[in-house]
Amino acid sequence: MNKRWTIGDIHKFVENNSESKLLTTEYHGFSQKLLFKCACGSNFEKTFTKFKNKNQRKCDVCQPPKESR
Repeated sequence: MNKRWTIGDIHKFVENNSESKLLTTEYHGFSQKLLFKCACGSNFEKTFTKFKNKNQRKCDVCQPPKESR
């Protein structure tokens, strides 16, 4: 069974696994976009799934999106 993430769990994961900071204060499920602050100071939105599983842990300026195939 999949782990149920709380906003506290996500906050710890972001703190321990990236240079970004989590700005969102509530978590309602995996499809919700969360607001992050990149190390460069820019804000960006990603779902936690993309942040965690796809290593999209920076803003689009610091980590440009991959080109589609």
